Amino acid sequence: MTSPLSPNTEPESTEPADPRLWLEEVEGADALAWVRERNARTLRTLAATDEFASARDAVRAVLDSDAKIAEVSKLGDFYYNFWKDADHPLGLWRRTTLAEYRSANPAWETVIDLDALAAAEGVHWVWHGAAVLRPAFRKALVSLSRGGSDADVTREFDLVAKAFVAPEHGGFFRPESKGGLGWIDDDTVYAFTNLGDGASTTSGYPRVARRWTRGTPQESARTVYEGLAGDMYISAFRMHTPGFERDFVARSLAFYSSELFLVAGGDRLLKVEVPLSAEPSIRREWLLVELRDAWTTGGRSYAAGSLLATHFDRFMQGERDFAVLFEPGPTRSLAATTWTRNHLVVNVLDHVKSRLHVLTPPAAGTGPWERSEFVGAPPIGSVHARAVDADESDEVWLTATDYLTPSTLSLATVGQAPELLKSMPAFFDARGLAVEQHFATSDDGTRVPYFTVGPADLARDGTAPTLLYGYGGFEISLTPGYSGALGRAWLAQGGVYAVANIRGGGEYGPRWHQAALRENRHRAYEDFAAVAQDLVARRITSPSHLGAQGGSNGGLLAGMMLTRYPERFGAVVIEVPLLDMRRYTRLLAGASWMAEYGDPDDPAQWAFIRTFSPYHLFDARRDCPPVLFTTSTRDDRVHPAHARKMAAAMIEAGKDVTYYENIEGGHGGAANNEQAATMQALAYRFLWERLNPRDHWTLRR
Repeated sequence: MTSPLSPNTEPESTEPADPRLWLEEVEGADALAWVRERNARTLRTLAATDEFASARDAVRAVLDSDAKIAEVSKLGDFYYNFWKDADHPLGLWRRTTLAEYRSANPAWETVIDLDALAAAEGVHWVWHGAAVLRPAFRKALVSLSRGGSDADVTREFDLVAKAFVAPEHGGFFRPESKGGLGWIDDDTVYAFTNLGDGASTTSGYPRVARRWTRGTPQESARTVYEGLAGDMYISAFRMHTPGFERDFVARSLAFYSSELFLVAGGDRLLKVEVPLSAEPSIRREWLLVELRDAWTTGGRSYAAGSLLATHFDRFMQGERDFAVLFEPGPTRSLAATTWTRNHLVVNVLDHVKSRLHVLTPPAAGTGPWERSEFVGAPPIGSVHARAVDADESDEVWLTATDYLTPSTLSLATVGQAPELLKSMPAFFDARGLAVEQHFATSDDGTRVPYFTVGPADLARDGTAPTLLYGYGGFEISLTPGYSGALGRAWLAQGGVYAVANIRGGGEYGPRWHQAALRENRHRAYEDFAAVAQDLVARRITSPSHLGAQGGSNGGLLAGMMLTRYPERFGAVVIEVPLLDMRRYTRLLAGASWMAEYGDPDDPAQWAFIRTFSPYHLFDARRDCPPVLFTTSTRDDRVHPAHARKMAAAMIEAGKDVTYYENIEGGHGGAANNEQAATMQALAYRFLWERLNPRDHWTLRR
């Protein structure tokens, strides 16, 4: 656990004192003056060209297009969608009927107009979602963020009157903080939020879950569970499936470590006794357990990455008889599951390509599960299934996509051929382009997959401007997907796009992720560098034409390429990054990521963390490629000081640094399509100008 130092106190260390702590004052006058000066320089240079304007407008046209697929969620008789376009930059929450949705131009009924709301209230609201109370579907808890931060407010909304219910009229209202409200019944909610007096964890998330009754002060709500300051997140929720209504408390101790409790009579808590690293989920009579680590129970052993199933009530009574629904293989991992009324649809990745299967539980509650292929699943790169209404039907929304194929949305009933409902238009000409999958060999001999997208007749002379993207953390998989913005701003210009499926991600399940945790973090960076080297060996590109890009944890990855492997890249884009790993646990939500990176306040752990702290690895005497840093002032997850301090250090050393900090946007970097288009265009134009054969940077030796 971290020691109780203030955010701007330097922990004891042999490191020199940090001279740039003043940049950690998010809205400090001096810090914002520095930000405005850097932003102004970027707007006068990189963003002042006709080429930038063309790239920004091309991206904006995709983001604002009316031809995008409007994905919906069924809530009662209506199908709800949140939509942004040029006329509604903050967005509309709207609804329609299935009959209308099937048509080419559905008629939509506006439920909430965020632009109108923002104008009326003088607040730049960003949509964070809505929870609708079943089974009547007449009330919603709507979450809204000021400028896109993770912290938000929750307000009760009447779906019949289409109006917010004011607190003075008995409406539920949660003041701005990180947390939420969840429906129990018409007049009761679970509240997990910061009410002061130490109600937050050291990561800034809720520490106490309460049961709050309408018309009473939230401060007087009955405590259901109180976690420890060192926990990550405490929440509570009710499952509203008819006949299987249950209440639960979820205690997240850290990433990949959590406990789940069934709320029994009198708010008595019964722990669901599965490993801390496992992910339990309950649906009707069934308990599913997804394992991150091997588990021996009931006289049997189960492999990490497996999916198990058993009868929930019998499990809570002590029975440990599991059916194995999925076992991982050398190339296969579990990507996702979704329940319908009578089936479980399982999405499996095989060498990063999707395969859907259907599992049907035994009618008697015991015995083997029936296995079958998903009828009519598209054969292309990424396929995702999502239940339409798991309480009522076996229908699923089926989304299919790959790098060059515009996304499609189908409606499918399990066991029947899908009905194609919507197709995204082609936002760029993909003729003459090809997708390939290759494997690079990392330093320890591990084969690392990666995709390339580019001209089928590429000259293979090492001159193609190539953007290599990666993430490599938190068990997140990078799977093929269509991006009209990328196609227009990069591929259509002749660039090559590459995606590295490095360790730390989830492409091959928990083992792939765990191979790059904490003291083994270096493997993720070695993997990415190996992919860069393989691109050069195949003569797709060369170091002076190769760019690296990553955001958040991927920004840490890009920072490592900048400081550890500068000779392999011609330019680097670092977005909303972590970079100062000495202080990351003291900045906003950083303490919640110690399971991934380690605790820098422990000298033994700092010894290995320092080896992947770009802020400390930066050597002013060493040549490095041009770099673009982008971040957001309103990012209350990854502190903007990571980018600020690293950029300042490099500017002081006379390096080629471009910096832009969006004043809004949260961790996503942008609060609306205009801002998103600007941020994307900055990255694409920066890389193109630095990597294009006519104007490339050559490493000085």
